[in-house]
Amino acid sequence: MSLFKARDWWSTVLGEKEEFDQGCLCLADVDNSGNGQDKIIVGSFMGYLRIFNPRPVKTGDGAQAEDLLLEVHLRDPVLQVQVGKFVSGTEMLHLAVLHSRKLCVYSVSGTLGNVEHGNQYQIKLMYEHNLQRTACNMTYGTFGGVKGRDLICIQSMDGMLMVFEQESYAFGRFLPGSLLPGPLAYSSRTDSFITVSSCRQVESYKYQVLAFATDADKRQETEQQKLGSGKRLVVDWTLNIGEQALDICIVSFNQSASSIFVLGERNFFCLKDNGQIRFMKKLDCSPSSFLPYCSVSEGTINTLIGNHNKMLHVYQDVTLKWATQLPHVPVAVRVGCLHDLKGVIVTLSDDGHLQCSYLGTDPSLFQAPKVTLQNRVALQKAKLSVYVQPPLELTCDQFTFDFMAPEMTKTVAFSVYLKGSYTPPELEGNAVVSYSRPTGIPRVIQCKFRLPLKLICLPGQPSKTASHKLTIDTNKSPVSLLSLFPGFANQSEDDQVNVMGFRFFGGSRVTLLASKTSQRYRIQSEQFEDLWLITNELIIRLKEYFEKQGIKDFSCSFSGSMPLQEYFELIDHHFELRINGEKLEELLSERAVQFRAIQRRLLTRFKDKTPAPLQHLDTLLDGTYKQVIALADAVEENQDNLFQAFIRLRSASHLVILLVGLWQKLSADQVAILEAAFLPLQQDAQELGWEETVDAAISHLLKTCLSKSSKEQALTLGSRLDVPKDTSRLKKHITLLCDRLAKGGRLCLSADAAAPPTMVMPGGCAPIPESDLEERSVDQESAELFTNHKHLIAETPMPEVPPLQGVAE
Repeated sequence: MSLFKARDWWSTVLGEKEEFDQGCLCLADVDNSGNGQDKIIVGSFMGYLRIFNPRPVKTGDGAQAEDLLLEVHLRDPVLQVQVGKFVSGTEMLHLAVLHSRKLCVYSVSGTLGNVEHGNQYQIKLMYEHNLQRTACNMTYGTFGGVKGRDLICIQSMDGMLMVFEQESYAFGRFLPGSLLPGPLAYSSRTDSFITVSSCRQVESYKYQVLAFATDADKRQETEQQKLGSGKRLVVDWTLNIGEQALDICIVSFNQSASSIFVLGERNFFCLKDNGQIRFMKKLDCSPSSFLPYCSVSEGTINTLIGNHNKMLHVYQDVTLKWATQLPHVPVAVRVGCLHDLKGVIVTLSDDGHLQCSYLGTDPSLFQAPKVTLQNRVALQKAKLSVYVQPPLELTCDQFTFDFMAPEMTKTVAFSVYLKGSYTPPELEGNAVVSYSRPTGIPRVIQCKFRLPLKLICLPGQPSKTASHKLTIDTNKSPVSLLSLFPGFANQSEDDQVNVMGFRFFGGSRVTLLASKTSQRYRIQSEQFEDLWLITNELIIRLKEYFEKQGIKDFSCSFSGSMPLQEYFELIDHHFELRINGEKLEELLSERAVQFRAIQRRLLTRFKDKTPAPLQHLDTLLDGTYKQVIALADAVEENQDNLFQAFIRLRSASHLVILLVGLWQKLSADQVAILEAAFLPLQQDAQELGWEETVDAAISHLLKTCLSKSSKEQALTLGSRLDVPKDTSRLKKHITLLCDRLAKGGRLCLSADAAAPPTMVMPGGCAPIPESDLEERSVDQESAELFTNHKHLIAETPMPEVPPLQGVAE
């Protein structure tokens, strides 16, 4: 394992169950944009051709829909893709696609789009050559010293070189003694083709010798050859390397010399133009791909070599300069300029993992635990689903196991990263396993896990002033913040350990202060909702710290005033966005109706045999169209703002629940009731929103366990929840809830509580309980599948690894 990992700039997975090889990847300005930006061209053995232009908003983002410029199915397997000047009469770049029995040359062009979806790209077939022999690979260049155009040479599976002068076929020659084809490259300085034969020797053939040799329509000697007409194909030079070659690449670092690089099975060689060895390097691991390129040091060449240990090594001549870890085995590696970022390393695996990365120095010293499933009995169709709170995302959230034998252990790994410029409401995830017992009865069990704090924030500069402050009291002496948050140490010159700053990736900052004289901790920030995660993390780490010390009577409390006014401001903002969304959708619907009506009027005028004036209907149509587009953009922007407001409201609700629990010393069951009341929805919707749902839940609590008299216990259930006119009723009920809790009220949902009898909703039915024996077997089986609830929670949290701009594994 490498100390440093290749920093993921952009990545994607191509298709499903597709296969790729070293010739399937190419980087070039294939659409002739002229801005110096390369595009990524990928072909697959399934016949798909894809062109990407990565433009990640943030480092580590996955592929977006607009990153894929073109995807087309060519039906035949794609063996190799190259970009060059392949069309006569122009020096524009064109795309050559090699199939097993065909060579196709396309032009790639883009059309400016009129809407936000961007430009439209398409390919046009310029010409194609049907091959008489099955192709293996190809190379291109200025054969014979031609100017302003590139010629193509294709090597067949039986060792024949076929040369194409753009739209026309030139000639074909058999390589002497060829049994199996090897890698092929062209040296423009010596005008030679370089290959490695099945005799495990590097061979060089001059283009002029190939051009004037006897035509290779047949492998046996022809009558012309017997009579002395034509020339016999003679090799220019050979070099025995004693092993098969994976690839050949030719690099020129000045006008007077070039180097021939050959990647073998155990070594890589650097040769001079005449075949003499410049140097060679024995490799420790089996290589999978390589790419030489010019070094910044004069007279030296850098080489990227990928191997089957998922490593990428950087050599300067024979000296190893860098080693970095990749997430896959690269069968092809390229370097290009993407989105104004020069030197991006692009790698492709044989199963379609395409990644753009760069070399970074953030150390990766820890490996996150994996999730492990254990079972004692046979299980069928077990499915593991993992859930995290947005804007957190998972690299993979579904894992399926068709059959698990008794005493079998299954381990899966996944990564969690931050996708968005705002903070998630929770750092807690759920792992849910659904499976079937041998009798066919389906079962579901779940377990929670914690994610590292460094997934969403980094050490920051503490702030002396803030708009929102909270004070948490404890019954023990204050603990050094460096002991509680060792990964966030950012000591100043006076070595203060009672102040610590946190900087969220969204930009906001939180400051944590520990009192030197009293048993208090203060959390302060400019945003009220940002206090939640740091406050919760502080309490969790304090409890863990004192548990390790063997102290069991540690407790926290909150004695300040309940910050309901700040909470109500977030509620009002969220509700205002909901109302704005309804108004915008109504306006959009009206403008759409108006647009269709104008279209019908215009269509009637155009169909009329006697032309009549349009009476500015075309102007009205254009104006209405612009209004529809503007309203659609406004609706989409409002939806994004509403989603972020809902995330902030969830964070604030978590904080209020925590403070109420510390204020009134509520039990875990009572806190769970508050969470069910204040956090009923995972996602906000226009039809069923947070405000009416929470208001109904709190009203139920006020009329049942928190009621003052039997009159309030007369429960009335509405048939539906409607969007309220304002939030005054909800805020009044929240205030009343806190007031009754302060006067001694307690939350309870048991049958002994002062609540009305159980009511059956219209159209509902009472559940049928299963047998007591089966319930006990379910509990036993749950303990078998996840061996220990506390054990999994203790193992699943990932260690705090410094992420790169919100990316953590």
